[in-house]
Amino acid sequence: MGIYEINLPDIGEGIAEAEIDEWMVKVGDIVAEDDVLCSVMTDKAVVEVPTSAAGTVTWIACEAGEKLAIGAVLVKLDVLGDGDPSEPDTENSVKAQTPTVDVKDKPVPTPAPAPVPQATKLAARAAKRPLNSGEKPLAPPSVRKRALDAGIDLRMVQGTGPAERITHEDLNNFIAAGPVTRATGVGPKVGGTDIKIKGMRRIIAEKMALSKARIPHISIVEGIDVTDLEVLRGKLNAAHAETRGKLTMLPFVMAAVVKAVAEQSEINATYDDEAGIVHQSNAVNIGIAAQTDSGLTVPVVMHAEAGSLWANAAELSRLSSAARNGTVSRDELSGSTITISSLGPLGAIATTPIINHPEVAIVGVNKMAMRPMWDGSAFQPRKMMNISCSFDHRVIDGMDAAVFVQKLKSLLETPALLFIPE
Repeated sequence: MGIYEINLPDIGEGIAEAEIDEWMVKVGDIVAEDDVLCSVMTDKAVVEVPTSAAGTVTWIACEAGEKLAIGAVLVKLDVLGDGDPSEPDTENSVKAQTPTVDVKDKPVPTPAPAPVPQATKLAARAAKRPLNSGEKPLAPPSVRKRALDAGIDLRMVQGTGPAERITHEDLNNFIAAGPVTRATGVGPKVGGTDIKIKGMRRIIAEKMALSKARIPHISIVEGIDVTDLEVLRGKLNAAHAETRGKLTMLPFVMAAVVKAVAEQSEINATYDDEAGIVHQSNAVNIGIAAQTDSGLTVPVVMHAEAGSLWANAAELSRLSSAARNGTVSRDELSGSTITISSLGPLGAIATTPIINHPEVAIVGVNKMAMRPMWDGSAFQPRKMMNISCSFDHRVIDGMDAAVFVQKLKSLLETPALLFIPE
C-alpha cells in the first residue's frame, strides 16, 4: 500500500486559488478512477474535480467553503502499490518483476489483494445515519431538480454513489418505495442553524454588495397594457410552436430592449467607475437573470440585435436549461451589456431590481394580471404587467431613464412596432 496525492488542477481564468464548493467524498471513502472528489467554485461557474487513481481517501485539504491554492494537495489516497508514481522504488520494482520460486524451482504466483466487491461497498454506504435539518445531501444539480419538482426531501433518500452521493437510480428507488410517513406532533422549537455563506451564494453576495455600494440606483415603475401583445403571442404560438418553438413573454421584452437602446446608446453600456469611462456597446448582449439550485446566475444572449424573435427565444431556453443543470460555461456568463430580470408568475406588482455591475441599467419584468382599466367611458378588462427599471444615476439622468421606460411601454403596448425596421 502507498499514499497517492491529488493536486488541485489549474481550472483556467488565470486564478491563483479557488474555493471548494462541495465535497463528494470524505475520509474513509473508497473511490474508483474518475470518481468526482469535489466541486470547485470560480467567479463564473462550478467545476468538478475527478480522481486520477483508485483507492481509499485518507486526508482532505480543507472544509467546503474554504479556498485552496492552485497546485496544492487536494486529497490523499491509500492505493495499491508504492503510492505516488513520480518517485518509483527501483528495488521493489525489480523484486516485483522477479517471480517467487520454491526449492524445486517451480514458479509460484505472487498473491494479489482481492478487490472489494461492489455489493460490500453499497452495503457499507447503506448504513448511514439520517441527516439533520441543517445538513445538505450530496447530489448533482439534475437530481436536485427532479427531487424539487417531485416534492421530495433529498435528506430522506439513501445515496449509493461516492460519499453517499444521491444518483438518479437512488431517486427512482425512493419513489418506487412509496411515501414515507412521519410523526405529526408539533412541540416548541429551540436552537437554529448557522449556514456558512460559500460558493455561488458568496459570489452573489459580493456582487450585490458591490452594486449597492458603488451604484446610486434610480428606479422607475410603469404599467404596461400587454393585452394586444398576449393576443399576438397566442397566435404566433398556435401557428409556429411545433416548428419554431413556443414563445414566452421574455423574447418580446428582449426585442423591445433592442429597439429602445438603438435610440439611447447610453443605456446599453458598462461603466468603469475606477477609470471613469462609460463604454457604449454596439452589440446588445442581454443578460437574463436565472434562478438555479445554487443561486442566481446571469447567462447572456449575445448579439440579441441580430437574432430573430424565435432565435433569441431558442437561445434563451438553451441558456436557462444549462444554468439550471449546472452545465453553463464561463463564457456564457460573461459580456452582458444590459440585464432583464423576471420572476415570472411569482413576480409581485413591482420590484426594485439591483443593477448587474458594471452595467448601467436593468429591466425588471413583473407578473401579469387582469385588471379593470378605464377607457374614458367604462372599465374594460385588460391584461396588465408592470416593468421595474433601475438605472445608474451617476451616468443616467432621470429624464433619460423616463424616456427609455416610455419607449419600452410604447413598443410592448403596440407590438407591431417591434417588427418595423428602423
